[in-house]
Amino acid sequence: MKKTKNLLIAFAIVATVSTFLSFVDNERKSESSAKLDQMVADWERAKTYTKAYLDASTDEVINFKPTPEMRTFGQQMCHLAEANYGIGSQATGKAAPITWGALEKSDQYNTKAALTKAVMDSYDFVIAAAKEMNEQKMTEKIKVFDKFEMSREVGLTKTFEHQTHHRGQTTVYLRLKGITPPNEMLF
Repeated sequence: MKKTKNLLIAFAIVATVSTFLSFVDNERKSESSAKLDQMVADWERAKTYTKAYLDASTDEVINFKPTPEMRTFGQQMCHLAEANYGIGSQATGKAAPITWGALEKSDQYNTKAALTKAVMDSYDFVIAAAKEMNEQKMTEKIKVFDKFEMSREVGLTKTFEHQTHHRGQTTVYLRLKGITPPNEMLF
């Protein structure tokens, strides 16, 4: 009788611990899913914000270079798009449809329509690739530029940081041409 009672207690403890661990695992997966959903939402918001900058520009602004050493507005946006493809590709493992320099060095993107399409396509690439990610893939280690080791999640974060930086630089271009830049879209 005592052995049966001890076995029942042991079984109850194992069942309780198992249930608790299952609950913790489900909570962790739920948090991870929410984190991925937030990352995608942030990229979609960034795309909308960048589109507002492109919409505010003109063909004149796109070809404007504040100083001889600087990129034109269009080259800044092409550089942003190339990094979305390049670093985004390394971060997600999805092959990029363009190579570094293909946009910025091309003369195809000196109109508002062509530039907007190229830049928006780069956001679509990152957003689609991010939607294919999962918790396990996000933790995989990668090397960006064969130099910087990080997780895929950090790689996507660095890509996001880069596009924010270059979009921010274009504020000056708009202001120098008398255009008020779009209001911040933080949320």
